Amino acid sequence: MSKKYLMGIDEGSQSAKITIFDIEGNIVCEGKAPLRPYNLPKPGYVEHPDDDWWNAICKASRNCMEKFEGDPKDIVGIGLCTIRCCRAYLKEDGTLAQPALSWMDIRLSQPYTHENPDVKYIVASSGYITHRLTGEKKDTIANYEYGWPVDVDNWKWSDDPEAYKATGMPREMLFDLVMPGDILGYVTEEAAKATGLPVGTPVVATSNDKAVEGLGTGCMGDSTVCISLGTYTSAMMEGKENLKGTSYAWPKFSCMPNKYLYDSNGIRRGMWTVSWYRDILGEGYAKLAKEQGMSPEEALGREAEKVPVGSDGLMTVLNWLANVDARYQKGIMIGFDGRHTRGHIYRSILEAVAMTMKRHVTDMCNEVGTTINKLIITGGGSNSDLFMQIFADVFDIPIVRNEVNGAAGLGSAICAAVAANVYDSFESAVEHMVRIKDTFTPIAENVEIYEKLLPVYSEITGCTDPILKKSYEIFD
Repeated sequence: MSKKYLMGIDEGSQSAKITIFDIEGNIVCEGKAPLRPYNLPKPGYVEHPDDDWWNAICKASRNCMEKFEGDPKDIVGIGLCTIRCCRAYLKEDGTLAQPALSWMDIRLSQPYTHENPDVKYIVASSGYITHRLTGEKKDTIANYEYGWPVDVDNWKWSDDPEAYKATGMPREMLFDLVMPGDILGYVTEEAAKATGLPVGTPVVATSNDKAVEGLGTGCMGDSTVCISLGTYTSAMMEGKENLKGTSYAWPKFSCMPNKYLYDSNGIRRGMWTVSWYRDILGEGYAKLAKEQGMSPEEALGREAEKVPVGSDGLMTVLNWLANVDARYQKGIMIGFDGRHTRGHIYRSILEAVAMTMKRHVTDMCNEVGTTINKLIITGGGSNSDLFMQIFADVFDIPIVRNEVNGAAGLGSAICAAVAANVYDSFESAVEHMVRIKDTFTPIAENVEIYEKLLPVYSEITGCTDPILKKSYEIFD
């Protein structure tokens, strides 16, 4: 009897990752391809160059399939997850009419204006990749929210003509929508040649990338929170309803039909800041780390482990990409003296991520009236034991890390498992495919220091914002 396999596609801000799982959620093989640096044609414009989304998926999937030793015919479904809050403009034939817009592009906060006559369709990133894989003009409803004419309560395009006027998007320019866990279409011969994927394999709808991550971590129950350590770092928890008028708990489509997740405020360049610091250290540091048999991140982690809790007073504010309505805000490192080293700076960045998310999670839980008793950490940063311990100490609760760190890939595979009837529900699929790897418990003396530091940290921007506003007038 042949085995069954599931594939998860996870295209984020920095790379495309393709993973094949068995039906127990174990990784069989994976492939990865980096995305190219953004094009920045003018202030506030952030574009993906050429056909970078599709090219990265093709490269990653070919790499994955080359490693796969099973029968491709036994891949029973492909879950598709792409970065949220992006936009693509397509020609009649479904190819790009112009560069795709990153979630950081200022134009996404503005109504669409039809200036390019070649544009026939307006889609999210998932809609574009769906069309390239299947030829279908379909997409998941769960990747369309803000800036789109969507009826969020009823999970469909709006019936209100004013919604289309407000967004500048006529219905005829939009793809049809399906629910997470539904089949979008099947891999075409053309797509199979480009990607190495087997012809005719079902491509399955998921949700926005953060919701897919949440599903892949097993984030269920109203006292469990998941923090996703990605380029955009945020927290989420299961929601009971589509809340209105919230300030800290933002309702989003879940990866399960007709359910919601509450999304916290986040850090727009969370783990990106870690990469930024690594990169500015240059090739010399990378070479030094390699000579020691480590990656630059591992080497920095070793140095940071030697630094006292609280980084000897060095504090970082992670506004490396300010919100549109507060563009004067900038990243800050404050409190330097002669003690501070590379390790201090690195630990200070990690502590800033944890302390910022502590505030955001607390605000979210207070707004919905719940208490967190379990925190799951996912994303590349969770590979660091130091980072996990910092989170445990800052939050003062046990912190969980799962066996499969690529939660978006696993969440995509879970959607595929439901579509292929491998499991009869999302809950059953999570039960069988998601497993805890280890738990980090708070260290009392560290908790005490962070409890003293947190209120100090929260006051920094109140003091620095007036200065940054004056600086903004000069340089921006």
